[in-house]
Amino acid sequence: MFKDTSEKGLREAICEIGRMLYERGFVAGGDGNISARLPDGTLLATPTMVCKGRMTPSMVVHTDTAGKALPGEGRPSSELAMHLEIYRLRSDIHAVVHAHPPNATGFAVAGLALDKALLSEVVLTLGCIPLTRYGTPSTNELVDALTEFIPAHDALLLANHGAVAYGPNMETALSNMETIEHFAFISLVARQLGRERVLSREEVTRLQGLRGSYGSAA
Repeated sequence: MFKDTSEKGLREAICEIGRMLYERGFVAGGDGNISARLPDGTLLATPTMVCKGRMTPSMVVHTDTAGKALPGEGRPSSELAMHLEIYRLRSDIHAVVHAHPPNATGFAVAGLALDKALLSEVVLTLGCIPLTRYGTPSTNELVDALTEFIPAHDALLLANHGAVAYGPNMETALSNMETIEHFAFISLVARQLGRERVLSREEVTRLQGLRGSYGSAA
């Protein structure tokens, strides 16, 4: 999935991910935004105030390295600054997905991080998912709230806002977003059942030792 990393392929991938997010209820209306970094450092980004379930490749905006739309392009999401900060701090990241998945956003609204070692798969892939402090969307407050967490994490909950996930390619960024929501749902069920069995420090250490090789044989 999403193997074509040309500009055309990435435009199509952004639209397909947008449809997937919309159909799964991870975004509503014009919510959310997606971006990809091209080899020359310029970006492809979702346009502002457009339903992610109804985008076409021509609607995806091409911007310069500072996030300014190139001549003839539309207007990128007002939250592109969040993506730029992730790209600035992580040279290994080439795709960012921001959405409002209901269960994960519920944790963010409740002021709860997803930072307990409950699922081995989450420890292996994301480690933990911290909660950033609140920052007004589309302002530097939001960017500043993320900065300290970006270097050590590939997924974050945004207080009273939603979630952001990123990776070296489009597929990984989407997968990380899916993992956030899946983990939030399982965590919620465990809390409703009245018991969360946290993995021991020894178990977590063993899992952390496997992180580099997890999935390599799949």
